[in-house]
Amino acid sequence: MIGLRAHGIRLRRLRLHSGDRTYDVDFRAPDDAPRPLSVLAGAFSTGKTTILEFVDYCLGASDHPRHPEIMPKVRAATLEVELSGSPYLIERAVGEPSMFAYVRAGRLDEPGATPPVRRPLRPASHPESLSTLLLSHCKLEGVRLRDTLGQQQPGGVDTDPLSFRDLMWLCFLPNERLDDKDLLFRSVPMKHLKLRQVVDVVFDVHDDHSVEIGRRIRAVESELSAARAAYRAAEQIVEEQHVGDRDDLEALHRTAKDELAACAQALAALDAQARADTMFAEELRERHRGAAVAARRTATELRDRETQLQRMLTLHGSYADDVAKWTMLAEADHLFEPMRVSACPSCLAPLAGGEERCPACQLPITDGGSVDVTAELRSAKTRLAELNRYVEELQEQLPRLRDAAERAQQGEARAAAEVDEATAHTITPFLAQRDALARRREEAAATLQRALSGLRLVQSLERRAAGILHQMDQVAAYREELAAAGPQARRADRTAVVRRVSARYREILQEWRYPKLADAYLAEDLTPYMRGEPYTAASSGGRTLIALAWQLALFEVAWESRSSHPGFLMLDSPQKNLGVAGDLADSLTIERIYQHLEQWLAGRGVGAQIVVADNAPPPAAADDVVVRFSRRPEQPPYGLIDDETS
Repeated sequence: MIGLRAHGIRLRRLRLHSGDRTYDVDFRAPDDAPRPLSVLAGAFSTGKTTILEFVDYCLGASDHPRHPEIMPKVRAATLEVELSGSPYLIERAVGEPSMFAYVRAGRLDEPGATPPVRRPLRPASHPESLSTLLLSHCKLEGVRLRDTLGQQQPGGVDTDPLSFRDLMWLCFLPNERLDDKDLLFRSVPMKHLKLRQVVDVVFDVHDDHSVEIGRRIRAVESELSAARAAYRAAEQIVEEQHVGDRDDLEALHRTAKDELAACAQALAALDAQARADTMFAEELRERHRGAAVAARRTATELRDRETQLQRMLTLHGSYADDVAKWTMLAEADHLFEPMRVSACPSCLAPLAGGEERCPACQLPITDGGSVDVTAELRSAKTRLAELNRYVEELQEQLPRLRDAAERAQQGEARAAAEVDEATAHTITPFLAQRDALARRREEAAATLQRALSGLRLVQSLERRAAGILHQMDQVAAYREELAAAGPQARRADRTAVVRRVSARYREILQEWRYPKLADAYLAEDLTPYMRGEPYTAASSGGRTLIALAWQLALFEVAWESRSSHPGFLMLDSPQKNLGVAGDLADSLTIERIYQHLEQWLAGRGVGAQIVVADNAPPPAAADDVVVRFSRRPEQPPYGLIDDETS
């Protein structure tokens, strides 16, 4: 890597979190380092651009993709990055755009990660903001941009702090800017002004460069002083805990783990030996098992009979009441005169008695004579007699069943006592050994926990020390840069930088064999020209190639000149407007684009990183494809959200 330490930002992995699963995109090579070139391939509307936009969101963009397959499922996004060569995780909530990002050192799926630190997104100048953190790893912390490109007046001019969002203009070329006539944001004068200043800042050729370096040195030295104070406090805590050094703790950790493993093996061997030494009592144990089964069976039978008796007694009382009622009704028929009808119930005409029909209305007359309940009384008495016999049988069985249950329980107790008596002299030594092993295991577990706690403290101290070293390196680099900017070593002026980027812009277009290439250059305000005309005069396909060449020229020269560029570039849809499928000239141009990327990354661009989202990259780029979405359910992965196929 370039510089004293590997500065800048590299993308490692993106993870979208759902309720019950995750969706991952890996930008790593087989050796776990970030891939130089990562290609996201596949049909349209499968999530390629969404991946780039979620990376941008994790790096501080104000909003995230809101496609129908995203919103119901994704709850958070985590980006694993390398900041100055060290792995970090940046997580943001998905749904309502969050105003905070949670950053912690470590990798995805790594156990024992550090607690996350909540970093605000705005204001970008906040010392704890995400922007400040990212800019610090690009050597751009504390930089301010003027509101005008004119010379500073005696009274000073208004300035705005540089935000990492401004720097992303040089790191992400989205689809909509490829053929746009506003590549340099000329329709928004302040944005155009800021873009020019961002380029100057990245190449260290902006106005007041020495003042900016001095401001950065003071800011980093202030942070360094605070970090050293925090380190001393943490070091004092570690010393008071008497945890020892890393080697001692790691040795203690290994010893405790070995002791736990030995205890587990000894317990397993002891159990096996105990089972072997007590095999002689197998007949007694079998007898005890039989006695226990018999005791359970007799207890169940007794409980069943007692339950039946209780239910039958309730039913017996109900039938006895029925017999009494029917008997009383039958006797009432003999004691009382039956009722006679003396008037027609329908027309109330008087009756002499005995008529079957009313003489007046001719309706039938119902006589209120006696009621015959003999059949019901006989049936109730029969059922009551049967219940009496069944209840008597149950009551006769209960004493015998109680005796049998009691004998079975006594038999089980005797069998258990025989097993205990026969095995006690054999089991007792094993119990003592198990107790000793249990004590050893508890001591080993306590030692392991103590070693882990100590290692966490030591690791925290080491992370603080690494941070201090990084800040010391920053101060040293800034001081060297300040010396280089002094009178004895005049820094390269802006015109030379623009001239170099302009030459690279022309070289790239020549390599791609841009048709009728003539008079291609970058103006002082960074506007790309072709054939003596600004890029806005070119065709849509021509503007795509010009925009790609312009972005790549800035990126490549910035990387080769050891500037303050973050070191990664994302390109979306580089084939936009480059003709219909099957066009030979356009196909060759596309192959040349990828060939240029691969050759530069393998040569002067070693250590840089480029991520491309493309529908159909050429076959020569197959080895660089990290994921290929099919948009076909039978050919996974369907898309980024691979379980949404309809």
